[in-house]
Amino acid sequence: MKALIAVLPGDGIGPEVTAEAAAVLKAVAARSGHEFALQEAAFGGIAIDQGGEPLPPHTLKLCLGADAVLLGAIGGPKWSSPMAAVRPEQGLLRLRQELGVYANLRPVTVHPALRHASTLKAEVIEAVDLLFVRELTGGIYFGAKTRTAEMATDLCSYSVAEVERIVRVAGRLARERHRKLVSIDKANVLETSRLWREVCERVMRAEFPDVQLEHMLVDAAAMHLLRRPRDFDVAVTENMFGDILTDEASMLAGSLGLLPSASLGEGRRGLYEPIHGSAPDIAGRGIANPFGAILSAALLLRHSLGLSAEAAAVEAAVSAVIIAGVHTADIVAPGKSPATTQAAGAAVIAALR
Repeated sequence: MKALIAVLPGDGIGPEVTAEAAAVLKAVAARSGHEFALQEAAFGGIAIDQGGEPLPPHTLKLCLGADAVLLGAIGGPKWSSPMAAVRPEQGLLRLRQELGVYANLRPVTVHPALRHASTLKAEVIEAVDLLFVRELTGGIYFGAKTRTAEMATDLCSYSVAEVERIVRVAGRLARERHRKLVSIDKANVLETSRLWREVCERVMRAEFPDVQLEHMLVDAAAMHLLRRPRDFDVAVTENMFGDILTDEASMLAGSLGLLPSASLGEGRRGLYEPIHGSAPDIAGRGIANPFGAILSAALLLRHSLGLSAEAAAVEAAVSAVIIAGVHTADIVAPGKSPATTQAAGAAVIAALR
């Protein structure tokens, strides 16, 4: 098949990990007879430096015309001043809106060969396999904001339609897995959460009666993710809660660098990125973990290009490399030598071949 893939390396370690993911996509194309055109564009802090805005018109045009978008990471201290009029994150929020990607999928699995990388006991994290479905284009991140010398406000709002569509995504995914869904909210305090819970209950009862539904307050969910993570199958939650909880859940796997994500809307085009940030403190040192970016490329193959076999091959290659002990600094066992970013990416390509 032929596909145009927009590649947005971004800032910090973004270009390093994205280069390895792009190389894997090229290897997949060569191995399976596909034609992938990968086109890079500036995005985030580097785009601000070049032209004053984080999402330049030509970058947005490329993304809207592409079959899928692969993103590295954005941001850093250079652009993070709270008083700055333009910040990289503004470009990311706008890109999500423009692409219409309202459902963020973040799978969390614990690889048996990486139990040493987690700070939790092996018996707690054994066989953990869960999927977060995070609403991505609503809530407090997109609400009206005010700021004076004396106070600031951020408006959190959700419509019935926004909750319905994300719950339907979660319900379908839960039906494909173990038919268990936990909806995470703060309904004892927040009006938006009370609406969320009511809509979720109605949609699941009417459309997914075969899926077991549980409601959980976000503070309890944060605790149980560390206390009994194996009990989670699919979890659906709003934008800010999902942002926080998935970073917490990454510690089950051992590192932020391991986890991919897919942001999807109504069509097949999606936005794919590792969940980690730009990590400017290690940028340029060749020690960043590329597995999250490579696994994001696997999600791209599966969800946007419909290439499930190729996606599974990439995931199997990453697993084989981890079993073989090719571990970057964030996941290497004590006393072992860490692999570089490039060596880890090259090992995945070798395993594919």
